[in-house]
Amino acid sequence: MGKLQAPDNLLLIIREEGFTGLPLTLEHGYLAGNLPLLHRDPFDRMLIAQAHAESLILVTDDAAVQRCDVATLAA
Repeated sequence: MGKLQAPDNLLLIIREEGFTGLPLTLEHGYLAGNLPLLHRDPFDRMLIAQAHAESLILVTDDAAVQRCDVATLAA
């Protein structure tokens, strides 16, 4: 979609900063599919489901995500 521009060494930077990946699980997929239709973007729905399942906080400026029953931190 062209919305995100990242350096070629983004994965290296992420690792050097101490971040780890969060794999998608069957539980995440199930939860995403059963969320109310407050947000229709499939990627955002998966992030919301992961945050629910893993007790995480989403950093976002997306008002639709902030209306969902998930902990958020305004970006």
